[in-house]
Amino acid sequence: MDSEKTAPGSKTTGKAANSRNAGLSREQLTMFRELLEEQRRFRLGQLRQFDADSSQQSGEAGPSGQREVDLELAASARTVLAEVEAALERIEQGTYGLCESCGEPIAPERLEIVPQARYCVTCQRARETRW
Repeated sequence: MDSEKTAPGSKTTGKAANSRNAGLSREQLTMFRELLEEQRRFRLGQLRQFDADSSQQSGEAGPSGQREVDLELAASARTVLAEVEAALERIEQGTYGLCESCGEPIAPERLEIVPQARYCVTCQRARETRW
């Protein structure tokens, strides 16, 4: 089974070691993993800050509008964090960079901008027009 072979020069086995990740090179995968891990750290930091701010505000009679904004921002950060963690899992599974809709490779230029992207540009646009 190809997905269990050790890549040349690699000490790891499994799907992440092969080239199934949309034909991305080892260097590209390393770069995308680093981008995703940086995004993960950023989002976790955001959530810690929202929690700290929320704890401080719970005893204060502040504007309810700000509280609502903070709750929305925290929800957005949790959503992006889940997408980032899913992308890291796809790297490990060997499916990173493949569109979840059509199965075609996602352009590396798109992944550089949105490393957690699940869909190629064409499929993403189609999804957005349906909503």
